[in-house]
Amino acid sequence: MTQADLIPLVAIVGPTAVGKTALGVALAERWGGEIVSADSRQFYREMDIGTAKPAPEELARAPHHLIDIAAPDETVSLAHYLRLARAAIAAIHARGNRPLLVGGTGQYTRALLQGWQVPEVPPDPALRAELEAQPPEQLWARLMALDPAAADFIHPHNARRVIRALEVSLKTGRAFSELRRRIPPPYRVLRIGLTLARDALYARADARVAAMMAAGLPAEVERLLARGYGWELPAMSGLGYSQFRPYFAGEATLDEVQERIQLDTHDFIRRQYAWFSLKDEQITWFDVQDAGFAEKVKRMAKAFYDVVQL
Repeated sequence: MTQADLIPLVAIVGPTAVGKTALGVALAERWGGEIVSADSRQFYREMDIGTAKPAPEELARAPHHLIDIAAPDETVSLAHYLRLARAAIAAIHARGNRPLLVGGTGQYTRALLQGWQVPEVPPDPALRAELEAQPPEQLWARLMALDPAAADFIHPHNARRVIRALEVSLKTGRAFSELRRRIPPPYRVLRIGLTLARDALYARADARVAAMMAAGLPAEVERLLARGYGWELPAMSGLGYSQFRPYFAGEATLDEVQERIQLDTHDFIRRQYAWFSLKDEQITWFDVQDAGFAEKVKRMAKAFYDVVQL
């Protein structure tokens, strides 16, 4: 495959609340682009405020894909996401438009850009229930016995990913890491990273959480619970939702919930920087507080598209 055959793909990555959505929309408007989401929290319908989905005016300015693709009680696995994202990118390119990958879920972004070939092993509820009943340290020890190489990409405290790796290994009889083959994807990629000084980013994230609460996040969570979506669901156990559990149990105030979401968002940002390292030479980083950074990005994107066209 020659360079001319590769699909030009701009990927905008970085931590939450740094401004990826706004930049993605601006680039899409300028060059006839369509946005493919790489935010695993935005897959779910009826979960709008807590996941910080693009505002209606942003959705109107540029086509978006892989938002609202599942009900809160459905599971969007990494394999499922990769299949949908690859199809969306190919379709956008076939229409003569330019795909942009925008989002902060590091595993999904890396898997797509590195060409991971993840097995589509459907969830086994009975097996998962059995695994979930075991202590986290026992699950980790069991995974390490089956697949020591998994320690390179799964954190021992990420119970959901540990359970998924065990589930795949046990169902297939092969180590999860062995099944993650990589095939170079048919993309020519420009990786743009947005960053901000940590204290300023935390303050921006805190303000966004406060705005979510004022916009009706507690009522959104209450509606989800009233529709029968329980705390055990992956969607409901995520950031911005699970922190409400003590409130609805009468054990916390809304102020305490807001503070918990803000602190957990700080932790989330730290984990995102583990995926998107400022030392990654494949990513060109821009500090969003630098004057004119957006114009610099636009010039870089233009040069990238112009080279692809040659």
